[in-house]
Amino acid sequence: MYGAEEIEHALGDIAACRYDGVEIGIEKIQAAGSGNVDRWIDDYGLELYLAMGEWIETEAAVQRMVDVMPMVADLGAEFVGILPPQRGRHDESTVEGWLSRISDAALDAGVRPLVHHHGATAVEQPDEIRRYLDAVDGLELVFDTAHYYPYGDNYPSGDVTDGIERFADDIAYVHLKDIDPVKDFTANRDALSNADFHLDNVINYFRSFIDLGQGILDFEEIYGALSDAGYDGHYTIEIENQTEKPLVHAKENYDVWRQVSGD
Repeated sequence: MYGAEEIEHALGDIAACRYDGVEIGIEKIQAAGSGNVDRWIDDYGLELYLAMGEWIETEAAVQRMVDVMPMVADLGAEFVGILPPQRGRHDESTVEGWLSRISDAALDAGVRPLVHHHGATAVEQPDEIRRYLDAVDGLELVFDTAHYYPYGDNYPSGDVTDGIERFADDIAYVHLKDIDPVKDFTANRDALSNADFHLDNVINYFRSFIDLGQGILDFEEIYGALSDAGYDGHYTIEIENQTEKPLVHAKENYDVWRQVSGD
């Protein structure tokens, strides 16, 4: 909801809604200046949970991620997020090599590397998540409720607890967002899984993401499954497809999650 030029304002909104930490994209941090971002985070009494990297589509992008790890560490982020390349563009060995290089650089800097499974990317479906977690030393998982939904065993119901149970030992960080699937959601999902990135498929897939409590996911079940799995880490609420009144959406989503979790 916020651009790089709005980071200070965003942090003020987030603090006002009583969140205690944030996730910020690395490219936005660089655009605003890491020193400024560090100061603003401190001014608002927040913690930088995770710095999310750029999409690793090229060798140059991978090298930028490797090179930025000292900055991420200096900002005090516990985690760095890795966004996989678009589906069908690179073979598995290339993706594995890229993830390994970034993970090694993160661990050397004292930051925990996390791969973000994501629709329409090389790390999309459960078997792919498992493959790369097993192949890359030190790599852990950002579990995203809405991005897991299309590929879980219980699809099309709103139960994603099978993913939590399957990856219980790998989940180091959680993204929360709801989903309200459009009419042809399955067809759009299948097209993206086959690397058919027609604009309609992309738009209809991603516009299905919605505020917490407005879609079909059962967040009480999600919280219960994570608690049963022993997860006691951070939760980040991702608010997508909302460009107006960000403070209102931040507060409304916080209230929904607080009611579910009791925190």
